[in-house]
Amino acid sequence: MGVKGFVEGGIASIVAGCSTHPLDLIKVRMQLQGETPAPTAAVHNLRPALAFQTTSVTAPRSMNIPPPPPPAARVGPITVGVRIVQQEGVAALFSGVSATVLRQTLYSTTRMGLYDILKQKWTDQDTGKMSLVRKISAGLIAGAVGAAVGNPADVAMVRMQADGRLPVAQRRNYKSVVDAITQMARGEGVTSLWRGSSLTVNRAMLVTASQLASYDQIKETILQKGLMKDGLGTHVTASFAAGFVAAVASNPVDVIKTRVMNMKVEAGSAPPYSGALDCALKTVRAEGPMALYKGFIPTISRQGPFTVVLFVTLEQVRKVLKDF
Repeated sequence: MGVKGFVEGGIASIVAGCSTHPLDLIKVRMQLQGETPAPTAAVHNLRPALAFQTTSVTAPRSMNIPPPPPPAARVGPITVGVRIVQQEGVAALFSGVSATVLRQTLYSTTRMGLYDILKQKWTDQDTGKMSLVRKISAGLIAGAVGAAVGNPADVAMVRMQADGRLPVAQRRNYKSVVDAITQMARGEGVTSLWRGSSLTVNRAMLVTASQLASYDQIKETILQKGLMKDGLGTHVTASFAAGFVAAVASNPVDVIKTRVMNMKVEAGSAPPYSGALDCALKTVRAEGPMALYKGFIPTISRQGPFTVVLFVTLEQVRKVLKDF
């Protein structure tokens, strides 16, 4: 109890985060697909000319106004990954990995350690069991605190991962997570480091509660019913199921969080989104409700392996540090 839980959770989270980083990058790029609306300047430029027309005007149905360009085709995770490698090189798949390490060090270490503390405090000493409601409550609290601590690294990671999709002239070209955080603080103010923090906290609460609580619950059920022994098979099964639950619960919030954190705010002009709700409404209106599940395939493709690596590593680290 105490520091040990933070150390175990931190090691497992960093290993899991780094090993699945390319999948996370692909997920972010997919979530930003379709965000920029098609320009409409050409249509507006026709209006003054028509307003001052002195001769007879042809019926509107015969006006030769070009139709708006069709929306860009949405591509799958494999295509996105191949394009990143072709256009930016293999190393681009690890863009922002330094931010991932910092994020896991701050966010995941905090949530894993705090969850472990609450779990031990709230476990019935007589039966050695903890109710599902208490597990979920512990996850919500641990996720909220962890997200608040790790938000600056989360913002930096999203921006570094998304940078390659911007035109060369608009890229931020952060050299590292420290450089990203420094430039944001200087150019946009310290508060920019907590941009989208409400979304980060909400997502972290959902992920932690669904991920950690469901892992513990599924693992306990498997062992109690004697379906499998306490070993690698049980850990992999329970963790993959927990990853699926976490992905379904968190993807809509994750899409909005990614877009709010990545938006570029120009001095003297209104930001693209005034907040999380505004971003959600604009996204649904422009792209439909299923836009909130953009990147779900890479999300589950990442969340599954991430959760498996996280809990399998955690169980092994616990064995190694058992006597400490």
